[in-house]
Amino acid sequence: MTQKERYAFTLDWFQRNAPNAETELIYDNPYQLLVAVILSAQCTDKRVNMTTPLLFEKYPGIPELSGADYDELFSCIKSISYPGNKTKHLIGMAKMLMERFGGEVPLTVDELMQLPGVGRKTANVITSVVDKQPNMAVDTHVFRVAARIGLTRNAKTPLAAEKQLVKNIPTELIYKAHHWLILHGRYICVARNPKCDICGLRPVCKYYSKCVAPKTTAKSEMPSKPNRSRVTRS
Repeated sequence: MTQKERYAFTLDWFQRNAPNAETELIYDNPYQLLVAVILSAQCTDKRVNMTTPLLFEKYPGIPELSGADYDELFSCIKSISYPGNKTKHLIGMAKMLMERFGGEVPLTVDELMQLPGVGRKTANVITSVVDKQPNMAVDTHVFRVAARIGLTRNAKTPLAAEKQLVKNIPTELIYKAHHWLILHGRYICVARNPKCDICGLRPVCKYYSKCVAPKTTAKSEMPSKPNRSRVTRS
């Protein structure tokens, strides 16, 4: 199977089976999404969604967040991983938005990456989700799933994986493919014991053909054990 055929099968399967894939973070505007994505680093979306309602009630916009007291903001997000660093990042991010960007969230990767707590992955998420820009955010799920299926080859870093994916996925599908790969990695192609038995990508998945199928075949070809049940003598 060629790389082009593998991509075609994968994208077609996702379009048929997950046409409306989207982020699981709950937000109402770019400001809320930016805060949620910063909080989601090494933390589950479920935990973030449990935390943000109180946070957004207390800090409804960028001006309020820029003037937040460290201890008060920390208390709002203390259940999130690395709350200390994220508290500093959120306040610094809001201050910079007020000082450099007129209190608005910019929608270019380069500008977003100037903000505290915002790396390339976060910037790609914001621009692809808010503006449907053809940017591919590569987190641990995307990195793992793309390599297992065989969409990326010898990609040692998230940036290398991003470049390969963007090169091979049609521009109009990149923003949605980001969600396809993340959700597939979150619920099907999990890190340990991937659920290959219910995965529709088995026909093109390199991981399945190399690591799972041979074991399944070998197991099915094992000779059955002889019946050693005792014979009852009369």
